[in-house]
Amino acid sequence: MRTSTINSILACLGTACLVSCGNQKQSLVPNKKPNILFIVVDDLGYTDLSVMGSPFYETPNIDSLARSGTIFTNGYATCAVCSPSRASLLNGQFTARHGLTQYEGAKSGQAWKELNRHTKLLPPEYKHHLHREDVILPEVLKDNGYTTFFAGKWHLGSKADHSLPTDHGFDINQGGYEKGGPYSGGYFSPFNNPQMMDYPEEKGMSLSMKLAKETSTFIREQKDSTFLAYLSFYAVHSPIQTTQAKWKKYRDKAERMGIAETGFEMERVLPARKYQDNPVYAGLIEQVDEAVGSVLQTLRDLDLDKNTIVVFTSDNGGVTSGDNFSTNQLDLRGGKGYQWEGGLRVPYFIYVPWMSQKGTHNQVPVSGADLFPTLLDLADIPLQPEHHADGVSLEPLLKGGRIAERPLYWHYPHYGNQGGEPVSIMRKGSWKIIHYWEDGHTELYDLDTDLGETKDRSTEKEILTLEMKEELLAWLEAMQTEYAEEDASWNETAWKQKLENNRNILMPRLEKQREKMLSPDWQPNTNWWGSQL
Repeated sequence: MRTSTINSILACLGTACLVSCGNQKQSLVPNKKPNILFIVVDDLGYTDLSVMGSPFYETPNIDSLARSGTIFTNGYATCAVCSPSRASLLNGQFTARHGLTQYEGAKSGQAWKELNRHTKLLPPEYKHHLHREDVILPEVLKDNGYTTFFAGKWHLGSKADHSLPTDHGFDINQGGYEKGGPYSGGYFSPFNNPQMMDYPEEKGMSLSMKLAKETSTFIREQKDSTFLAYLSFYAVHSPIQTTQAKWKKYRDKAERMGIAETGFEMERVLPARKYQDNPVYAGLIEQVDEAVGSVLQTLRDLDLDKNTIVVFTSDNGGVTSGDNFSTNQLDLRGGKGYQWEGGLRVPYFIYVPWMSQKGTHNQVPVSGADLFPTLLDLADIPLQPEHHADGVSLEPLLKGGRIAERPLYWHYPHYGNQGGEPVSIMRKGSWKIIHYWEDGHTELYDLDTDLGETKDRSTEKEILTLEMKEELLAWLEAMQTEYAEEDASWNETAWKQKLENNRNILMPRLEKQREKMLSPDWQPNTNWWGSQL
């Protein structure tokens, strides 16, 4: 299943695209500006949905949404970690341009070294939050008559920075602040979130459903206005937590599918999960799916589904290494934090109710930076390329047309907690180059024939590699971006020892944790809230 799943899906989707795009018809355009429901799931991998090929996770509500609109099979986040990608979703720029190249709160320079990371390079300083002068999607929509609402994970600044959602065009903020996870209270009420009220009747409610509840309340209150509801789930970020019933459902399913003797293998730096068989993570995904279904039902109940655009995506790939080592991306290599497709490719769906999109699949490479201009176009608001400088409107693709071919760029001059290295990347057509800043070498992959990035073609395609590298470096120079620097006192011996420890100490510990979680009598604690190991 693992080696053929995505290739089989893409082959089918390619056929579907030829049929559905050619037959696409437009329904009547609404006589008022459309509402927008923008859904972002944290750390949800490309294949972490059944509609995207997972044989393990069950996501009927999200699947139905995807099949009602356009599935972009080459949809990308602009970064393999959260804050940079989240900034791009809002400002329409690649990370090298907007400068927020690392997740908020990460150390750089000597402060990084003092954490005993033992890396060859020292990561550079970076922009830590959105600035007041940054013009982002909700501000433009608000200027055009929209009431704007934010719920969930923000991770783009704090109250002290004057960079909460309400500082950037959102009228209402439920739960968004500087933290990147539900660290105050976890995934079950009470949540102890300083930007959101807890209520006694919510005891035991999942955080995903709480955010859905607040979003639905906003939609009901604004049903006669025009609104943006930006629903940004904290899930499925660590700590992974679920209920006993959901854990048992997926533990039993894993057993029926056949539990492999070992569950991890070494990547370059950290162990990586080999299979989708984590029952707690599966339960957490199902909680998100239930929450999404709840909000979509609210739209239907209020007869707003006929004039509400729905966007669904993730901020980066699923976590195969680091954090809770939660998932696997089937045919894609790596996951969150990594430079490979598993870290960058994400679920990417757009539903426009007045377009007959059902069954449409599109293989054009698109980016999270494209959503800002796309939504302006769909709302008949003039584009603002001076702000969404790297994003392009995907409205022509949604209508069955074309957009100009262009390269996509990534710049991550940092080390990821999940094993990622300082790299810059460009995809052009089917070709993808990865330039490594530690030693200056460049890898080249043909994603049409090697989705798993197993065969470096840089030696074979030397001229193409050089041309793409020159184009990438010229673009980075134009962006005046920052780069990692050599650590003059790098301790190579300590670094090699760390890698050995990851293999000989960490990986066996992960295997034992997996074995416990999949055992029929596993009991993480007395109440099951906080069911991570």
